[in-house]
Amino acid sequence: MIRIEPAGPADVSLLRDMIRELAVYEHLADQAIATEADVREALFGPRPAAEALIAYADDHPAAFALFFHNFSTFLGRRGLYLEDLFVRPAFRRRGIGRRLLGEVARLAVERGCGRFEWSVLDWNESAIAFYKSLGAVPMADWTTFRVSGDALTRLAGTTVR
Repeated sequence: MIRIEPAGPADVSLLRDMIRELAVYEHLADQAIATEADVREALFGPRPAAEALIAYADDHPAAFALFFHNFSTFLGRRGLYLEDLFVRPAFRRRGIGRRLLGEVARLAVERGCGRFEWSVLDWNESAIAFYKSLGAVPMADWTTFRVSGDALTRLAGTTVR
């Protein structure tokens, strides 16, 4: 039996654990520096930046999806951006990822969003095949850019002291 629930403040530790598991899976463990306090503030603080859903299989926490609103100037509407989707290895191939994506898609439709999008690592061929099977289309003409750390500080015109 699969059950999907919105994450609440009591789920912060569980979410942080699954975020670490995702980082290990993606070979990015050294970049997963968010603390439980960071997750709590981001999801349940005075100005929540994101939302999360947790999927349970027979009452065992099996997966999570973390997402937030973005905006399309071309559509003139907001969208939903899926930051992370992770199904623990013991629970894969049970339809849990599909159910989580379906629930986020349902929320996007319910909220009048014009699109639902996410990124996937180029090497994750099984995820890419799965997403394509759902009707998702890769955005081949777009390249993601990121500014962080010292480069972000320089761009902002400030210095770190």
